[in-house]
Amino acid sequence: MLHISIAPEKIFTLLETIPVTNSLLTTWIVMIVLLVFSYVSTRRISLIPGSLQSITEMLIEGLYNLYTTVIGEKIKTYFPLLATLFLFIITLNWAGLLPGVGTIGFHHQEQGEETLTPLFRSGSADLNMTLALALIAFLVIQYTGIRNLGASYLKKFINFSNPINFFVGILELISEFSKIISFAFRLFGNIFAGEVLLTVIAFLMPLLVPLPFLGLELFVGFIQALVFSMLTAAFISLALAKEH
Repeated sequence: MLHISIAPEKIFTLLETIPVTNSLLTTWIVMIVLLVFSYVSTRRISLIPGSLQSITEMLIEGLYNLYTTVIGEKIKTYFPLLATLFLFIITLNWAGLLPGVGTIGFHHQEQGEETLTPLFRSGSADLNMTLALALIAFLVIQYTGIRNLGASYLKKFINFSNPINFFVGILELISEFSKIISFAFRLFGNIFAGEVLLTVIAFLMPLLVPLPFLGLELFVGFIQALVFSMLTAAFISLALAKEH
């Protein structure tokens, strides 16, 4: 029976109090992979780089130059966050496309039917994860504005100088909080919809037909990671801009 769940399924309970879902388990594995990759690629840094160091330097330099076009001279401050967001999200997105993710699990009875509870699920297909990432980006944006502009940053939200500025400030405040919803649901919706598409196609026509859709989802996973990090960079740049 084809089983699709918007919410992640609980796999086990840690320390008898912490529920561990399949998306959280996949996220932990992704975190371990990124940590191991970071350690292996930087443990023997030399002036004559090997193949792994060369690939890592090309990746980091490309991201650095890309975000520099958005943030400018403040890039050294915010590059670690932006690069981490991109690498973490793209690895989460692509992890959901690996063989076994969504197909390996255990069976249980639900409404008289035997269904499969996947052992692994992409972390980006869990709204809890995308909402947490959105909150991190949102808080960094606000902290950046307050730290660099002080009280003048808050004036665009709270301004009693005249009724028009007050009304515009309310709109700006609503727009600012809507970034959380935009960040979270854009990433979640695209990745979850892609996983549902692949699941349905594989269920109906399991041989070769899903391959073009798999390539499409690889591209979507890359684009969504890039969009999330680039929007964060753009909003940070706006928060740094002084009012004219």
